[in-house]
Amino acid sequence: MKKLFIISQKQERQTDAITTGILLANQLDLLPEIATYSYESFSGDAYYNPRIAASVRAQVLADDTAYVQQKLSEINASHVPFNSMWCKNLSEHACEHVQASEYAMIVKSIHESERFLPVDWQLIRHTKVPLMLLSNNPLNRAKSILMAVDLGSNNTAKQALNQAVIKQASQLATATGYELHLAFVIRLPKILRDMDLVNSRTLIKEAYQKHQQTIEQLGLDSSHVHIMAGDADMCLFELSCRLKAQYLVMGARQRQGILGHVVGNTSEAILTRIRSNVLVVPQDSAD
Repeated sequence: MKKLFIISQKQERQTDAITTGILLANQLDLLPEIATYSYESFSGDAYYNPRIAASVRAQVLADDTAYVQQKLSEINASHVPFNSMWCKNLSEHACEHVQASEYAMIVKSIHESERFLPVDWQLIRHTKVPLMLLSNNPLNRAKSILMAVDLGSNNTAKQALNQAVIKQASQLATATGYELHLAFVIRLPKILRDMDLVNSRTLIKEAYQKHQQTIEQLGLDSSHVHIMAGDADMCLFELSCRLKAQYLVMGARQRQGILGHVVGNTSEAILTRIRSNVLVVPQDSAD
């Protein structure tokens, strides 16, 4: 049986990843495992005196360990294994530790940060297994799951990623009993929409006709298929809010190098405003 890796960070404004992660593990028939990452930047006496720094570090680790133990006790899950560690680079350690041969998913709360290259950005870029990021600002959710696929792509890698997204979303729907919805966004720049150079309604109607066979093979009710035209991140955000979706499942192509820093992924752009939990399926999982 594979494991579900739960990242615990003790911050008041973050969703309880431990409780949600253990529930997901039970639903998906996975073994939960918790990692508590602790780190503080020292200044003053603690910075210049190694003995003081060691004492402070030990206290921080003890406090974070006590927090996890208390949380597990509250939900009657004291049997769940966890590991506390002092680690400056959470994303680097997690991505190196969590290999697809042993783990099926990572679960953590969305890390709200104004810094360049925040933790979640790095996790999305380098994870080898699906990554569940829990919203800190959820809607009054309905029992629905929204999966975003690119029906219009002929690219082999994108098609493989589509199948990986569909597989993960279907497994989640089966495990939770939630309704599954499909979203396909025809990318249409705002300037073209504003200038009325393209009829978006016509594009959408043609897309339904073109992909009818593919949609039928998925076995979804027609009312659960949503084709839109516009900016992908905004369309998915608005649709997920309208459906009050508990989960949004989408792929990440994990572009690397300079191009990756400039272009980015829709999954990264949507995290700044999303109010659903986001399951990011990496390209590696489609191989």
